[in-house]
Amino acid sequence: MIKNAPYRSYELESIVFKYGIGDDLINEFDSRTGVFKYMNTQDSLVSSKVHLNKDDFIYIHHKAASLGFWNFPDDMTQTGDPADAQESVHYYVEFNYKEKSKSLLLDVNYNGNPKLHDAAKTFIEEVQRLINDAQDR
Repeated sequence: MIKNAPYRSYELESIVFKYGIGDDLINEFDSRTGVFKYMNTQDSLVSSKVHLNKDDFIYIHHKAASLGFWNFPDDMTQTGDPADAQESVHYYVEFNYKEKSKSLLLDVNYNGNPKLHDAAKTFIEEVQRLINDAQDR
């Protein structure tokens, strides 16, 4: 599953991260603008500024490389039950480099290769943790 990263960490320009129920990815973060929009516990849409520093980009690039992000299919949403897919959580992550981008759309109920699913979930958790840590600074 591990493959050398097709780009170097210093070429990573931005990260886009979105998540939500079904096709409604209402929670979103874009490192280019620093805008992080998310639904809080009172169902209110909150917007805040979150800045990822150079070390954050280097860390997440290397985490992506170690988990095999470049080998993940772009679409990991097959669940076996289309109705269930509309009610399950979806995550979208996109890495934008100087000359190319890589994206992943993951359904938490993905029924494909379990090892691939676990690696993709771990990667999504790392991206979430990175954004949350940056927000807490």
